[in-house]
Amino acid sequence: MTDQTQPTALDLPMADPLPPETQKYFDICQEKLGMVPNVLKANAFDIVKLNAFTGMYNDLMLADSGLSKLEREMIAVVVSSINRCFYCLVAHGAAVRQLSGDPQLGEMLVMNYRVAPLDARQRAMLDFAAKMTTASAEIEEADRQGLRKAGFSDRDIWDIANVTGFFNMSNRVASATAMVPNPEYHSQCR
Repeated sequence: MTDQTQPTALDLPMADPLPPETQKYFDICQEKLGMVPNVLKANAFDIVKLNAFTGMYNDLMLADSGLSKLEREMIAVVVSSINRCFYCLVAHGAAVRQLSGDPQLGEMLVMNYRVAPLDARQRAMLDFAAKMTTASAEIEEADRQGLRKAGFSDRDIWDIANVTGFFNMSNRVASATAMVPNPEYHSQCR
């Protein structure tokens, strides 16, 4: 575990001063979330990298999609559970608790999504994300067809695959750098 004052185990201080648009973004985070997520602070040593990360994250997690915000957060948690990514489990587990209004669902997804009372659509989506995380080369047409049968469009399948891929990447970076979740996440929506 890293020092709680540093977002990672790496000595990569944030740009100082932050560019005005980055400072504005951090101020909005502070206002809306009560904190600046450590993943943003960790990337802020290089504003180009921070902007690339936040651009991709915001597009995948917040833009229009056939997937709800909750469903995208559920994918994040299941992928992070398989990868045992402490940062993402804490941060996105809190998001699932908040968006679902169900602290128990958040805990189930963190521990083992298969015990959660999911509808057929959610189960198919998370089964696909899990398989993509553990055996992506084994994904075949039958897997995509299972998603279609559960009601997902091809565009939805694209979004499921991209959210899953993004969290597989970010889990690995967070784990490799010992990224520390903000303490505030632990008590949110319990």
